[in-house]
Amino acid sequence: MKKISSSMMLMTGAAAVATLASCTSKQKEQASNKPMNIVYIMCDDHSYQTISAYDQRFIETPNIDWIANHGVRFTNSFVANSLSGPSRACMLTGKHSHANGFTDNTTTFDGNQQTFPKLLRQAGYQTAMIGKWHLVSEPTGFDYWDILVGQGNYYNPDFVCNGQPVKREGYSTNIVTDLAINWMDSIRDESKPFCLFIHHKAPHRTWMPDTCDLALYDDVTYPVPETFYDNYDGRKAAQVQKMNIMKDMDIVYDLKMADKENTIHTKSGLEEWGRQLYTNMTPEQKAAWDKYYDPIIEKFKKDKLTGKALDEWKYQRYMHDYLRVIHSVDRNVGRVLDYLREHDLLDNTMIVYTSDQGFYMGEHGWFDKRFMYEESFRTPLLVYLPGGKHGDVSEMVQNIDYGPTILDLAGVEVPQDMHGVSFLPLLKGQQVPDWRKSLYYHYYEYPDEHAVNRHYGVRTEQYTLVHFYGDVDAWELYDVQKDPENMHNLYDLPEYQDVIKDLKTELLRLQEQYNDPIRNKIQ
Repeated sequence: MKKISSSMMLMTGAAAVATLASCTSKQKEQASNKPMNIVYIMCDDHSYQTISAYDQRFIETPNIDWIANHGVRFTNSFVANSLSGPSRACMLTGKHSHANGFTDNTTTFDGNQQTFPKLLRQAGYQTAMIGKWHLVSEPTGFDYWDILVGQGNYYNPDFVCNGQPVKREGYSTNIVTDLAINWMDSIRDESKPFCLFIHHKAPHRTWMPDTCDLALYDDVTYPVPETFYDNYDGRKAAQVQKMNIMKDMDIVYDLKMADKENTIHTKSGLEEWGRQLYTNMTPEQKAAWDKYYDPIIEKFKKDKLTGKALDEWKYQRYMHDYLRVIHSVDRNVGRVLDYLREHDLLDNTMIVYTSDQGFYMGEHGWFDKRFMYEESFRTPLLVYLPGGKHGDVSEMVQNIDYGPTILDLAGVEVPQDMHGVSFLPLLKGQQVPDWRKSLYYHYYEYPDEHAVNRHYGVRTEQYTLVHFYGDVDAWELYDVQKDPENMHNLYDLPEYQDVIKDLKTELLRLQEQYNDPIRNKIQ
């Protein structure tokens, strides 16, 4: 064997660095030549206010923030219909609700129609849907699917895996993450690119924390929003809604005051459901739950709170439980990032973190969503694209754009009948001079438990114009730059009539562009 001299064995520092740089450069070049994988993580009802990349008042979310810090934070991200099922249908089809047929949660998604996962699959991608589906019909266009039944339970949820029912023990957010990692690790074909949807139930109502997080944030008192006691002056639809923390949040169902003596009762009709959530737990889960909640229930019964004291007690309970659920989500996002990092997938995987809509964290005294007002209409969107832009994107994007963007990334032609447009150029840091200047919104589900009237509207960089129709027939105008809380309806003020005229013209243009039948019925 030829002897290697010490001079050959020892490289100079400069040479070693050059060789390492060359290897790294080659690895990056090889990664860039690979088809891009997609990991799409979506929560249900995750407010942008409770992601520290957007707002640092309430919680730190370091793992979710990693996506923003190494990629893009969209500062003007919105939905087309702020309701779970319809929002998911808009995302999958790239079309507004009237075009995809799933206008509200009383309908069933037509799985025969075109969706972007189907187009990806045809192009050679593996597709997998894991977690919350909430579209009634079974998923189509996926090589693998393992979905929660209906809304799904936080504890010991029922799933349907490729058509077969499965009962799993544990906490939903952990289980969904386990299933997603297992699919990447043991089920997918590593020779093909993949698109994996990880859809969490959390933080949907009733905000049940994992047992390890039950006492988290107990030492924190959250500031009551300035608009908490909003009287909805000048906003007729807001006056008749039923999603007020003080009036409509159920003590047993939402706030877990299901006492063993069965002396706490509510009139909302949700009490029995709240007690059933507890009975679904294992003995070990119940023991942890009782240890934490029994003293709180006992104190609540003793204190006999009323009026403002009760209102703000309910707000604190809501915030604590919601944020504990978010903490679990963030922890599990970290598990997904760790897996991608440990298996050298970060260099060729786009990671998306979003929610199916925004959510109220006590603003206007509300929980839930539905309205075209900012906290509901606006949604978080963070995207990591290897080699892409770092920083903020201020252009207005909507969830109908997700499909076209992912298709564009995969090199698949975007169908002309999709309403959304690809924001891939924005992810790459490119200027798009003709980017949209307005967004269209249409909400349909009425009447329902929250009594938010049907409405449609247009939003520009400065204004939101919305028309409620049905039981409440009213127009509202907001200057979102001066009044981001949407407190002051400007519609009847003389000085805004020219603005309203222009916005109505733009609204009609969008309705015609998207062929919404409402344009022929109400103006």
